[in-house]
Amino acid sequence: MMSTSWKQEQHPSFIDFISSFLHSNSYRLNFLQIAPDFIFNNGGTSVAFIFITNWDCDDSSSVFSRVTTLKRQFRHLYVVVSVPTKEQNDSFNGSYFKHAMEIGNPTFVPVSDPEMGFEKIVKIAHARGVCKRQDVISMMKLERKRSVEQTECLLRVITSIPGIDNHDANALAGAIGSIETISKASKASILENTDLSVDKAERIYRFFRDPNYYLGPKIN
Repeated sequence: MMSTSWKQEQHPSFIDFISSFLHSNSYRLNFLQIAPDFIFNNGGTSVAFIFITNWDCDDSSSVFSRVTTLKRQFRHLYVVVSVPTKEQNDSFNGSYFKHAMEIGNPTFVPVSDPEMGFEKIVKIAHARGVCKRQDVISMMKLERKRSVEQTECLLRVITSIPGIDNHDANALAGAIGSIETISKASKASILENTDLSVDKAERIYRFFRDPNYYLGPKIN
């Protein structure tokens, strides 16, 4: 998304460059009334950008005031500043420290020209999306690992009951659920939802309720 007010301040040829660059990178461009100059959404992560294409050495206060306001509203905010001359670069550096910006909050990205600045914007937005997807994949792998560990734990517990094998344990896990729900299941529920025999249902029922049984020697 591009701010319509930001668009109106730019040369049409630069807007054409942005449109072509986004199209070649499989982005769809929308023009909206938004507070930042750009908002990208990649992999479920929104990244906002302030894009200063022409640093004004005499009007830095308004820029940093806007930055201070927007960083409260957006978790991921970047400020890209085009400073093609030494005078502009020195002015930007001096203003940055004059306004006591917290380093990295938000991140400022000085560039030598607007085209390079926009390429940086797209790369940052893409990188944020990749990081988000990797976090999701990592979480899925962790959940899978936990699920496997829980299943292995259930099998160890249930098969420690005399006369109960892996098939029986898997049947209980699939039909009734966790160790906690199995421990609370009645004999009738076990028989109704699994193919276990009456004798095995009795063993499971007693195992979770009779201390003399579950503390006794496990001899099959």
